[in-house]
Amino acid sequence: MSMLSGRTRIRCVEGLLLLLGTTALVSCGDKPEKAPAADLLLTNARVYTVEPGQPWAEAVAVDDGKIVAVGTSADLSRYKGDGTRVVDLGGRLLMPSFGDAHVHPVFGGLAYSRCSLHEGKTLEDYQRIIAGCIQAAPGTGTIYGVGWQDALFPPNGIPRKEVLDAVSTDRPLVFESVGGHSYWVNSKALSMAGITKGTPNPLNGQIDKDPKTGEPVGGLQEAATALVQSLVPPPTAEELQHSIIYTAAILNSLGITNWHDAGIGVGAQGASAVLDAYKAVKDKGELTSHVAVAMKWENDQGLEQIPNLLAAAKRAETYGFKARAVKFYADGVIPQKTAAMIEPYVGDPHNHGTLQITPETFEKAVTQLGAAGIQPYVHAIGDAATRVALDVFERAKAANGSLYRPMITHMNVVDPADQPRFGQLGVIAQFQATWASNYPYMDLTKQVIGPVRSQWIYPVKSILNGGGIIAYGADWPVATANPLAGLQVAITRVNYEEPATPPLLPGEVLTLEEAVKAHTIDVAYANSMEDLTGSIKPGKSADLVVLDQDIFKVEPMRIAATNVLLTLFEGKAVHGTLEKFGAKP
Repeated sequence: MSMLSGRTRIRCVEGLLLLLGTTALVSCGDKPEKAPAADLLLTNARVYTVEPGQPWAEAVAVDDGKIVAVGTSADLSRYKGDGTRVVDLGGRLLMPSFGDAHVHPVFGGLAYSRCSLHEGKTLEDYQRIIAGCIQAAPGTGTIYGVGWQDALFPPNGIPRKEVLDAVSTDRPLVFESVGGHSYWVNSKALSMAGITKGTPNPLNGQIDKDPKTGEPVGGLQEAATALVQSLVPPPTAEELQHSIIYTAAILNSLGITNWHDAGIGVGAQGASAVLDAYKAVKDKGELTSHVAVAMKWENDQGLEQIPNLLAAAKRAETYGFKARAVKFYADGVIPQKTAAMIEPYVGDPHNHGTLQITPETFEKAVTQLGAAGIQPYVHAIGDAATRVALDVFERAKAANGSLYRPMITHMNVVDPADQPRFGQLGVIAQFQATWASNYPYMDLTKQVIGPVRSQWIYPVKSILNGGGIIAYGADWPVATANPLAGLQVAITRVNYEEPATPPLLPGEVLTLEEAVKAHTIDVAYANSMEDLTGSIKPGKSADLVVLDQDIFKVEPMRIAATNVLLTLFEGKAVHGTLEKFGAKP
């Protein structure tokens, strides 16, 4: 080996440090040994790997859909061969693609393909959109759609039938809230479903009624939505498949290539139309994401459903999907007072909300499923629901000796006594990043929980400091799936759409590095995919994104304006093109 000058030796050491994690290292002072030619070489980039041992690099080599090397542009030049596509990224930021631990692909696809209210900002907008849907679908059938905002019905988010009746009293109109917990119906739908002032509330449901007359006002909460479900035409197999493809295209455009479907329906012997749709899309080569599915626990059934859930999980795994989770719904939502709270709602001293599953059944289910290696995935919005979930996890873990990656989603309010328990019990705290800011729905929440509990809203940093794992899931289509908007809110706690609003509990902000980790490798962990994706490391799937600005250099309040120029899934472009960067062999 030739003698090295001091400056050369320093450069050599830096190069070796940068190359840690590559499939092979070269000795200082020698030319890099030739390596097997890669399919793709991404070079001249700022590469953020999310790997603590090698957080930054300059180049990534990809072969057969896998990352084979990470390091400097000079050293990875040895992976260039006759057939290698070389892409000079011109110093742009290259990162692992994002993941999402909580999406509803079928609900989202159908929500936008039927009579979507998402673009409406006022009740008059909703009326105009619905009138157009009626005109576009003549006949007598139900007009169904999704996307109305609770905040447009103050003070409690309960919608009124009169607004819909002004559009039509001849056709049944059934509209699901953007959050999926409430239906808004007109008088015709109430009549056809036989819902009157004498109709009792179903278990875990609420028929909204006028406090003076007792007449239904047009809102149905939680399980009460089932009373009109027969009026809503079920989706066809083709619609289910289209919804998955539609969702994949949207998420790919945002840099997302792995997601967790947060609750698919399961029938006898594990039958599931949604699972069949996933298989059909994958078999056609149109599924451009790694997918985990959570089977939905039906609260109107008992422990007898466990064999069906396990059968569905086994079948999903044979199709190539991660299926290690069962989704439980522990409670409802705060503005309508269906979320379970430790203390009563403000001005309603006897109302704590309601648990939708008894603690006894909950514990037995989690314990039995946990013994089979199933991950409990729990919707809990109120602080009481979160506490019950943590209690159940603790007892199930004690009974079985372990519990596979227990996870709670939402956690709008977490009592301070429960915040350190996430770290103590190894519980994943799955938050929706953009929700942790001030906006009209948050105003409704604060009104009914009061100022003390409003100091415990989305305590992300507190849970992280206590050793908890943070994994973000947007709950799309309830909220934007854009992880860059999520990153901005996570590090500012400011509404990304209304930047003049004050931050929500700024002491709970994350660092950018923490927020990126919670959108990438920790989502992969929550989705049981951390060995496959979530960081830039040799051997992992080449799931990568190129951004149009460096989020580590721009002002925090500009991160949401970042665009994804290129998304690679298993080394292939699923959003943008390599040619955009002048890719050449």
